[in-house]
Amino acid sequence: MDADRVCLTFNAGSSTLKIGIFDAGTGAARPIGKGKIDFDDSALVLRYWLGDDSFERPLSGDNGDRFAEVIEGSLDHLLAQLPPGSLKLASHRVVHGGLRFREAAALDAQTICDIEAMVPLAPLHQPQALRVIRALQDLRPDILQTASFDTAFHATQDDLVRRLAIPRSLHDEGLRRYGFHGLSYKFIAGALKRQAPEAGGKVVAAHLGSGASLCALQGGISRDCSMGFSALDGIPMATRPGSLDPGALLYLMRKGTRDQSELEHFLYHACGMLGVSGISGDTRDLLKDVRPEAAQAIDLFCFRIASEIGRMSVTLGGLDAIVFTAGIGENQPEIRRRVAAHLRWMGLHLDDGRNEANITVISAPDSRIAALVIPTDEEQVIADEALAILRAG
Repeated sequence: MDADRVCLTFNAGSSTLKIGIFDAGTGAARPIGKGKIDFDDSALVLRYWLGDDSFERPLSGDNGDRFAEVIEGSLDHLLAQLPPGSLKLASHRVVHGGLRFREAAALDAQTICDIEAMVPLAPLHQPQALRVIRALQDLRPDILQTASFDTAFHATQDDLVRRLAIPRSLHDEGLRRYGFHGLSYKFIAGALKRQAPEAGGKVVAAHLGSGASLCALQGGISRDCSMGFSALDGIPMATRPGSLDPGALLYLMRKGTRDQSELEHFLYHACGMLGVSGISGDTRDLLKDVRPEAAQAIDLFCFRIASEIGRMSVTLGGLDAIVFTAGIGENQPEIRRRVAAHLRWMGLHLDDGRNEANITVISAPDSRIAALVIPTDEEQVIADEALAILRAG
């Protein structure tokens, strides 16, 4: 592999670690490979492709105290396929930037300390990124590390949109709506300008995956997001409830669910479409299942997506286009069809053939609102932001 300046991107989740491999030697971040580690596997394996070749390499270590061994083994395998000395950059997806980070940042002792201070804002996600950052600090102190923040893209939202109806002192302390999936929405905003500038300036993008949200874009700028203070808010997800009346949580606490970890597990892992169906949180499984509980979970998912699109039309003062993205949004025509069926009153009509083919423009010629399918690429945004920091010195 001929690459004299390589950037690795790390997207750390609770059960997976996704790695992007980019050649940055030409002044732009060009993808040349991807890798993934699934921590649910009984024996850890790094699966990756680089150029035309694909690899599977066993790893020692685990997702606990021996996590650093996982990073060390992964680096050893990856760098064995790259020119010596080519690794120059490592960039990380960090879920929460709080009020401190409105753009990507180079990582130094103070920056890492600031990121760690935000662990209470994202207790399940923030520590995962910090583990990778620290492991790379120890293994490769010679390379530049950067962080890209999921919340940063939404810093353009008006205070009215971000404010919760709570005492002002708590708002000033940081208890407010932040919005997430910002790296995905930043990619979609750029892709829209390149691929479909005619789609108009008022757009709702729907990032539909295991975690799901919607973002109101105006001229490529974030104006609203369905996720608020945490990644639990908004529409129902695979195992997360979306918007939930706080009174329901008070009820559970009165009924005996008082332990914080028990409540946290319930909200992140036992609700959403899994909770409604009692079968699965995966829309692929639910669409194939003939039981009424499966159908109800799908119906609720699609109804809440359409409802959120209507709410965001208020934020934008109208709607020109809807973009479907991420695993479900990009690959499941039936979900898109059911969402669109709720929005016919707005003048949205899909072309059935185009929708089934997953092509870019899926709206019918007579549709008042454009509907598009655009694959997202968070790793590309992370790499681009890292390279911009490197160029800026």
